[in-house]
Amino acid sequence: MTASFLPCLDHQPISSFPSPETALCSPQGLLAYGGDLQAERLLCAYREGIFPWFSAEDPILWWSPDPRAVLPIEEFHLSRSMQRFLRACPYHVTLNNDFRGVIEGCASTHTDGTWITDQVISAWCELAARGQAHSVEVWQGTTLVGGLYGMALGGLFCGESMFSRRTNASKLALLTLCRHFAGFGGELIDCQILNPHTESLGARDLPRAEFLQQLVVLQNRVISPECWGKQRLF
Repeated sequence: MTASFLPCLDHQPISSFPSPETALCSPQGLLAYGGDLQAERLLCAYREGIFPWFSAEDPILWWSPDPRAVLPIEEFHLSRSMQRFLRACPYHVTLNNDFRGVIEGCASTHTDGTWITDQVISAWCELAARGQAHSVEVWQGTTLVGGLYGMALGGLFCGESMFSRRTNASKLALLTLCRHFAGFGGELIDCQILNPHTESLGARDLPRAEFLQQLVVLQNRVISPECWGKQRLF
């Protein structure tokens, strides 16, 4: 299969996505192109194990890679250096206090941040306003120094991006999310594609078929709305 045979989602129903099993092997996981970033389309995509990732000059590209990077919450790796850091941590952590600040922080601090375009920011901020996307903020005093954002589907949190402007800020965001989410029955963080940073924190590759099986089960888990209320976590 070549890119010339990729399905185009333009003018297709919002819920119309190809099966993840039909994704290309090269580039790995590329499934379709086109369509839009309406909130309902994004929700449909993530519920099927599909996510958008594209550069500003590209059409919207939709992916479902094999393998899929995941972080089982109970496998989060807390290093000795991080344990020492936590004993005198200069930060505090909140949930859903500044979604726009977090996504703009991710866009501005990553060398590959060009994929978080204004269009992407607008779409995710709409999801956040609807209570369907969430952010974890790390503060040093009143300054936002790190965080992460993503979408919760039952017992699964689909992590999109994280950023850090101070030492250990993104690690603290993820650790705090894991501990908080686990307390409400959450089990898995979707990291999409493995990288050295997430791997050092306990993420690992899972065959796509296994990830999709877990997705079906976990997204049907009922999580108390209290989990995602605006609050201080650390």
